[in-house]
Amino acid sequence: MASSSSSLAVVTGGAGFIGSHTVDALLAAGYRVCVLDDFRTGKRANLAQHAGSDRLDIVMCDVSHGIFAALAPITAKHGPVERIVHLAAQVSVVASVANPLVDMQVNYGGTLHVLEYARAHAVKKVAFASSAAVYGDVTEMPVREDLPTRPVSPYGIHKLASELALDYYGSVHGVATTALRFFNVYGPRQDPTSPYSGVISIFADRARAGRTLTIFGDGQQTRDFVYVGDVVRALVAAVGDGNDRLVANVGTGSEITVLELARTVVELCGKGSTIEHAPTRGGEILKSRARVDLLRDRLGVVAQTKLVDGLRATLA
Repeated sequence: MASSSSSLAVVTGGAGFIGSHTVDALLAAGYRVCVLDDFRTGKRANLAQHAGSDRLDIVMCDVSHGIFAALAPITAKHGPVERIVHLAAQVSVVASVANPLVDMQVNYGGTLHVLEYARAHAVKKVAFASSAAVYGDVTEMPVREDLPTRPVSPYGIHKLASELALDYYGSVHGVATTALRFFNVYGPRQDPTSPYSGVISIFADRARAGRTLTIFGDGQQTRDFVYVGDVVRALVAAVGDGNDRLVANVGTGSEITVLELARTVVELCGKGSTIEHAPTRGGEILKSRARVDLLRDRLGVVAQTKLVDGLRATLA
């Protein structure tokens, strides 16, 4: 059975960009960790620094098909799952528009599988990665958690449906949950080769090679870019005790235009890349900035990483 010092935490999507950083932090905090990942977008290389660790198990598993069987041998060996950080997802808004049924099965279905497991096995806490996409086009800035949710993509709809499922499992089955609405997360290990990747990793990849950076539209759209290290601190706080049925934004509370971002990346790389403009893409929101009072007051987390420092770490 598990020793009292190292309780078992499961990270779905733990080989991914945010997931692997979360695994780093949970191991550092003394947890025993089990990663569930189907490796469609996650990479074993993201966890290579823990090779040989006797506190990390990596199980190949498509969470949208259920997690009971995958976790049975782990819990037989190490005792019950106490905490789950649910990050496994189809993360592209564009892909969700192209194939809403797959998005529903992976994002909403995957969340239901996690919650069913948590209910059946009396898991102490589930922390869920939601998204600012649940808000849709907002008329008020900064974006507060109690604003109306009107998602403009299947991705946003299924993240919101997942939040409602968390609330249902909390009120009816007593499953303790916290949902975090991520704004634009960036940092090391974000895959720049994916067409759906964050704009920062794509800009950084191109600027390092001295290639042209493409901005869709005039570049005046704003985003709240939050460094992955700050996001992980929020996740680790969320998977701890308390804050049941909390829904909180995770951002910095500040915004930058995409044009200003591109210029900063070009300057940091020093390769003299040029910037070009392409037609605006459909479904993109114009302005985005999180209100982060709940993150601070309830989870004790304030984003600390300045954009220029986060960009330097990402470029390195």
